[in-house]
Amino acid sequence: MDLVIPATVFGVVFLAELPDKSVLASLILGSRYRPVFVFAGVAAAFAVHVALAVTAGSLLGLLPRRAVEVAAAVLFAVGAAALLRGGPASDEHIDAAGPGRGGFWRVAATSFTLILVAEFGDLTQVLAAGLAARDHAPLLVGAAATLALWAAAGLAIAGGRGLLKVLPLVWITRAAAGVMLALAAVSAATAFA
Repeated sequence: MDLVIPATVFGVVFLAELPDKSVLASLILGSRYRPVFVFAGVAAAFAVHVALAVTAGSLLGLLPRRAVEVAAAVLFAVGAAALLRGGPASDEHIDAAGPGRGGFWRVAATSFTLILVAEFGDLTQVLAAGLAARDHAPLLVGAAATLALWAAAGLAIAGGRGLLKVLPLVWITRAAAGVMLALAAVSAATAFA
């Protein structure tokens, strides 16, 4: 099995998700409710989100190869521009009161709904669709993208505040944008080679 596709997908999606509003929402939810309950809802939402993206990307992949490469290059370039233009989110409004109470189903459902709504049309959904279309490996792309989103959310829920003290969000944002620009260049070169 070729590990280049899942490794690339994981890296790109993970870096793109770190400065995203969904990670910030996961961090906030994890600081207010039991982290395991929050992760259950967030993980389910990301799984649905990736399934939709990979399905759309697989349908896009039925187009001629050159059109797919050009579309992927444009999506990656737009994603890089969105990251650089949007700027990192601030965590100054996070409530430091500590974890609150709430039953599993209430917290998981709240987390699921919040992340599912926030992720529709999001950069990582576009990336997963573009990668599924470009690589013609929907299961590999879907699994790697889901694992990347779960890892980013888990990191945010478990230790987001500590990470941001060590690694500025602006660096993470710039790294993700750089990787996406490189992918845009590779896709464009492949389209016109």
